[in-house]
Amino acid sequence: MTHPQKAEFQFASQPTVFVVNVIHAHPGKQEEAFKIIQDAVHYVAERKEGFLWSNLSKSTDGKTVVNIEAIRDENNVDEFFSDPAFLEKFKKLDTVSESEFHIYKVSDLVLPRPLVG
Repeated sequence: MTHPQKAEFQFASQPTVFVVNVIHAHPGKQEEAFKIIQDAVHYVAERKEGFLWSNLSKSTDGKTVVNIEAIRDENNVDEFFSDPAFLEKFKKLDTVSESEFHIYKVSDLVLPRPLVG
């Protein structure tokens, strides 16, 4: 019997790769852009082994949506984009926004330290 992977924060630096999507919504289209990226991310989460977790956020000014997504390896990006169904979902962003994404590797993990005295 396999156990589902549990998403949790670790207190030690791990070689994690992040995809950061910054989605600049056309005026009045933030909610629609959010729903499109949400659909694409849920699709990946349900089907791709390399997906670890995602944090989807909307700016308070109504202009942007950000997807910070943890993946196992930078090769997972090519895997995701080679899936025609995912690509179709992701391309819908072009109708309501301009977007960009970059891939990052964790170089330093900074956590709060207990205050002394």
